[in-house]
Amino acid sequence: MNDAAPAHTPAPRRARLRAPELIGKGGWLNTGGKELTLADLRGKCVVVDFWTFCCINCLHVLDELRELEEKHRDTVVIIGVHSPKFVHEAEHAAVVDAVERYEVHHPVLDDPELATWKQYAVRAWPTLVVIDPEGYIVAQHAGEGHAHAIARLVEELEAEHEAKGTLRRGDGPYVAPEPVATDLRFPGKALVLPSGNLLVSDSTRHQLVELAADGESVVRRIGSGERGFGPDAFSEPQGLALLPDGSVVVADTVNHALRRFDPGTGAVETVAGTGRQWWQGAPASGPALDVDLSSPWDVAWWQGKVWIAMAGVHQLWTWDPQTGTVAVAAGTTSEGLHDGPALEAWLAQPSGLAAAGDRLWIADSENSALRYVEPGGEGADGYAVRTAVGSGLFDFGHRDGDAGQALLQHPLGVTALPDGSVAVCDTYNHALRRFDPATGQVSTLATDLREPSDAVLVGEDIVVVESARHRLTRLRLPEEAVRVDAVAHRTQRAATEVAPGTLRLDVVFQAPTGQKLDTRYGPSTRLLVSSTPPELLVEGEGAGTDLFRELALNPDVTEGVLHVSAMAASCDDDPANEYPACHVHQQDWGVPVTVTAEGASRLPLVLAGMDA
Repeated sequence: MNDAAPAHTPAPRRARLRAPELIGKGGWLNTGGKELTLADLRGKCVVVDFWTFCCINCLHVLDELRELEEKHRDTVVIIGVHSPKFVHEAEHAAVVDAVERYEVHHPVLDDPELATWKQYAVRAWPTLVVIDPEGYIVAQHAGEGHAHAIARLVEELEAEHEAKGTLRRGDGPYVAPEPVATDLRFPGKALVLPSGNLLVSDSTRHQLVELAADGESVVRRIGSGERGFGPDAFSEPQGLALLPDGSVVVADTVNHALRRFDPGTGAVETVAGTGRQWWQGAPASGPALDVDLSSPWDVAWWQGKVWIAMAGVHQLWTWDPQTGTVAVAAGTTSEGLHDGPALEAWLAQPSGLAAAGDRLWIADSENSALRYVEPGGEGADGYAVRTAVGSGLFDFGHRDGDAGQALLQHPLGVTALPDGSVAVCDTYNHALRRFDPATGQVSTLATDLREPSDAVLVGEDIVVVESARHRLTRLRLPEEAVRVDAVAHRTQRAATEVAPGTLRLDVVFQAPTGQKLDTRYGPSTRLLVSSTPPELLVEGEGAGTDLFRELALNPDVTEGVLHVSAMAASCDDDPANEYPACHVHQQDWGVPVTVTAEGASRLPLVLAGMDA
């Protein structure tokens, strides 16, 4: 028996495809003005991250990649390709803001026309593509939870190309932009303290800032200003809510936690969350400090509990300070717009909350919708979710009038007004809108605000958080609406041509090297399929455990959107390890389809790996 290790282990054979060039009309950011090509990146392991800044899953991936980026900075170059969903996201200045707002420390290609997205046949945000040092695509991953798999692949590529002499070590092309001095930097939410001062979540600086009643003079800063999870640190905090005891609960978004701040003592404590992101299959109720959360974006005190806009999983949760427990209150984790009993409703990245009597108003951002929760649902939970304005994931714009046809664009904030109406921070329209439940009318209160994300009432004024102008702006609530030209948009993505009749849906998933599907407790995969309109599918809708499905298309419906949600759990494949490390991979796709005789009879969606 020879125990000596071989001098070189042969590289694993893997499918390779020449990577298309990276092109985008908006040009490059974080490169010091240099235009990059794939030739410039030869010799490096390249991870291309297709993202758009509205998308919470994309923001999760940015955070997942930070450790990989740091650990392999001499061999790996991450390239962000910004591919917009909303019209506002196609504005170059907005992409520049987003890169700073979310601390993106790698080159970003602004691709407003989705040229590179199309070249790489991307179907969903986020998608990660790995390119080897010789310029070949070796893997594709859609959705979240792939950082460990990519890290394993990078180690394989490093060893393989070090041996071949095709690995180039050294600094990458990232050039940090010059910092800008302002009192606030992309503030998120605000509230009025009992003292009359204003408390603001200074999200990009990872702090809370107390301002004097004038909304400008800094009284104090809470938090070190460095990203962290200690008693003196936050990570991109957002929502704030005043509790009856005078303390403030903070949605500490990227820490996936709720923190409580005592304005009297300045103390900060964690009251919910573990610091880890919630994944499918994890507990969704129980002792608050033992249950993972997922990107809590806003909080509100209503019906004797703190309600949480859990943007990361398209749900509302509650935290009960009396019992110290959390629980799901609305939503199924499926992304979309569906009303009904709260626990059966679908939401899409809820990001703003406002309590008003027997209603909890919701800024449901990815649906470009204003929705609300009220008591009286048919389910056991006793609540129902209703829609006031908005029609779903793909329709948005700026249109006033009857709520049934009015349009918003990715609103992040909502504020209850004294007359019973609601002000909406219509973020991507740079506007403050108003919905009046008494008349069912939507109007515009103010324009020329830069990405307003929240608003609070101060006397007869409304103070708006102008996030992308890094300030609070005080407005007198106008008596008359602003007249605006109506604009309607629909998310523009090329439709996939599919043949009528039976369509084979294949979700491609290849477990990372050294891992296998985790079947210890039953099936480790899940597939959920639905459609818009619902009539598009005759058969194949619903949930199952196989990552493939035979879909029967309605011959009378010629176009629509297939909604596909897939999850797979893989664990380390080591029989000697009693407690193997496990990882969850998941993604939601909305695939526009056109039914035509020349269309394909198979629809492959890559969750991880390469479609053979």
